[in-house]
Amino acid sequence: MANDISNQIHLEIVTPRGRALSVVVDEVTAPSVRGEFGVMPGHLPLLAALRTGIVSYKVNGELKQCAVGRPGFAEAGANKLLLLTDEYVERDKIDPVIIRTRLAEVQGELAKIESAKLDDADIGGESRAERMKLLVDEENWLAVQLELYGDAPPATMRPYEEWGPPPPTPDDEIPADDEAAS
Repeated sequence: MANDISNQIHLEIVTPRGRALSVVVDEVTAPSVRGEFGVMPGHLPLLAALRTGIVSYKVNGELKQCAVGRPGFAEAGANKLLLLTDEYVERDKIDPVIIRTRLAEVQGELAKIESAKLDDADIGGESRAERMKLLVDEENWLAVQLELYGDAPPATMRPYEEWGPPPPTPDDEIPADDEAAS
């Protein structure tokens, strides 16, 4: 029954340049802004915002991975997962030398903007915040490509990044001992 589509998921990844991937898989894990999520056959309908990260999927028990970048959206159903994203790359298309060179340039530009406290006129008319966001987004995309390649750079934390750990939901909050007693 390995080819029974009811026990598998049609994974499709689409970018502005067209369909990047279309494959029937056993299961998928993808990055969302609220953490990673998994989809298996029979999944309930889901709509999620994507973040830059690695998509893992199994085809006949074999693990495969690719990277998606820049925010996008995911729509899942019982036997389909559609990822709409700006960027897509497979491991064999990554040139780590080019990626590391560009990552160094981006990090240098970020450091320059951070340390010099440049004003908007000094960075080409964009607002400082807009330029920082674009650079951080590119830095994240480059880092994910290196992670997919197997040579991830050291992690960085920037106080102005849009994504961080999600706030706890009301169900996750644990009352303090004095509140529990009342």
